[in-house]
Amino acid sequence: MDFDSFDAAYLERLSGGDPEVEAHFARYFGDLLLIVLRARQFRREAINDIRQETLLRVLKAVRANEIRDPRCLRGFVHSVCKNVIREHSRADWRTSTATEDTPEPADERADSERDLVTKELQSLVREIIAEMPAKDRKLLTAVLEEKNSVEICREIGVDANYLRVKMHRAREKFRQAIEKRGIKF
Repeated sequence: MDFDSFDAAYLERLSGGDPEVEAHFARYFGDLLLIVLRARQFRREAINDIRQETLLRVLKAVRANEIRDPRCLRGFVHSVCKNVIREHSRADWRTSTATEDTPEPADERADSERDLVTKELQSLVREIIAEMPAKDRKLLTAVLEEKNSVEICREIGVDANYLRVKMHRAREKFRQAIEKRGIKF
């Protein structure tokens, strides 16, 4: 069988547990992952762990029919690998830095000077937004309230593509208002 491209038949055979396709999958993506992981200078044990975990998670997803478009396979493998690297790095960091003698990190909220600066910045941001045109004010306020784009589109009455344009324009006006006041971030 020709394995130069990933097509629906390849995904189907991989999902079905075809040993020839599984071997090709492990070899092909295992080699690519090896290159990526060596470039990041992981230890040999970590490289093997991350490769195996990535390949297992992707196979599990393929068997659960989570990947329907064969063109997405490479990107999916890359995304899963990035997630496994993050998890590995977190676990590695915890085990290398956390001991019984390790003091707990300082409470960052105790820094009253930083809190004061943060409150001043929040006040300044609200002040600048209040001076902006109503449409921009409504848009930026929705973003500050952490509303998702679907909610914002519904409130403003635009589609997602036009929302990006409106957001860009509103942010640009906000940036200009900050610069006009001589504030640098």
